[in-house]
Amino acid sequence: MELLDELLEGRMKLAVVGLGYVGLPLALEFARFVDVVGVDVDEALVAKLWQGVDPNGEIGGESFVDRRISFTTNPAELKGARFIVVAVPTPVDKHNKPDLSPLMGATRSVGKYLKRGDVVVYESTVYPGCTEEECVPLLESLSGLKCGVDFKVGYSPERINPGDTEHSLQNTVKIVSGCDDVALGVIAPVYELVVKAGVHRAPGMKVAEAAKIIENTQRDVNIALMNELSILFNRMGINTYDVLKAAGTKWNFLPFTPGLVGGHCIGVDPYYLVHKAAALKYHTQMVASGRFVNDSMGGYIAKQTVKRLLGASDVSGAAGVAPGGASPDGGAAVAAAPAAHRAGLRVLVMGFTYKENVSDIRNTRVADIVHELVSYNISVDVVDPKADASEVMEEYGITITDSASGRYDAVILAVAHKEYREMGAEGISALLEDGGLFVDVRGLFRELEGKFRYWSL
Repeated sequence: MELLDELLEGRMKLAVVGLGYVGLPLALEFARFVDVVGVDVDEALVAKLWQGVDPNGEIGGESFVDRRISFTTNPAELKGARFIVVAVPTPVDKHNKPDLSPLMGATRSVGKYLKRGDVVVYESTVYPGCTEEECVPLLESLSGLKCGVDFKVGYSPERINPGDTEHSLQNTVKIVSGCDDVALGVIAPVYELVVKAGVHRAPGMKVAEAAKIIENTQRDVNIALMNELSILFNRMGINTYDVLKAAGTKWNFLPFTPGLVGGHCIGVDPYYLVHKAAALKYHTQMVASGRFVNDSMGGYIAKQTVKRLLGASDVSGAAGVAPGGASPDGGAAVAAAPAAHRAGLRVLVMGFTYKENVSDIRNTRVADIVHELVSYNISVDVVDPKADASEVMEEYGITITDSASGRYDAVILAVAHKEYREMGAEGISALLEDGGLFVDVRGLFRELEGKFRYWSL
């Protein structure tokens, strides 16, 4: 408890490296009890934080008031910290391989200023073994110190869910682990300061890393199953949501639904497990297949839209996912591109962020819908009340417009933002040409089927 006492008495600081969706709420919550230094490489972000503004819109200005915290881009400030949390992003590259460069960059900054007696805890999502195999050796090399002897390391996976006001840092059980029992005995009480729901002491860092990975992999695989069933039921002419409603009357049927899977967690984390499995010469059949199905859904939705717009005689077989990873798109949609151009078809895509009511555009599969439609020479407008237009252009080369312009041959409700949920039949009809198609990706307006041409997963 000596380290906790040092923190509480202000003799030592706690540092958080990485001030995004995960690091910022953690830093602000710790700052209610101890002196905190928040470190990030983004100068614009740090400037906004000094003004009490969260660029992601997740945290209100009141959360910055009366907090014992300072923000900096200077890693040398880590010299005054005894307990250091690393909470930087761990994305994948264009080949869906783990990109550890942000993690290694943060580790270099920490290792350069690491001191005897320090504790370093990683929260970034990684594959099991990454902390011990990649991070610890780099810390030791840069500091000249020995892990377990001169300093301690732990792993505590983040459980932040953007846009979720119900499951907060304070009321969600936190997994904690350490390189040894002594480390765990130091780390757990520090987190108990801010996590009122309590902590779960995992028996080792690999267990904690694996727990984080499978939390999101489980959801990914289950959603992939629903997406594949949706494709199948579409070919059968059966409404997927009618099937799920009927099946849901059984007490142990799990309430998953089809949809787009993006973001920095569910759409990314399974690839870290696939990477580790490949290193062990094991092919993860279910995990890899689930990723393929979910990554294909944006294109599938776009192709279904095109076929319906062009009155294809067989829309049921479009863009199905075949065994072995093939994607038989069917000739109608592909051959229809010139016809789509001649018809001057216009489509409105409503929503671009990876999930509802957040501004996060990372790994959004809506981009796949837009790019696929554009490949058929269809004119596409994209609107989103949450997304930053400049970020969308920089990341995806897609223009976000301020508002819809006139009427469209099809409207695709891709993201269930609050503003769109409140539209109703009148609001949707006002955007559609006579006989226009409404594509309700999440099935929010199923009761409106019959009022206009309608399709959902």
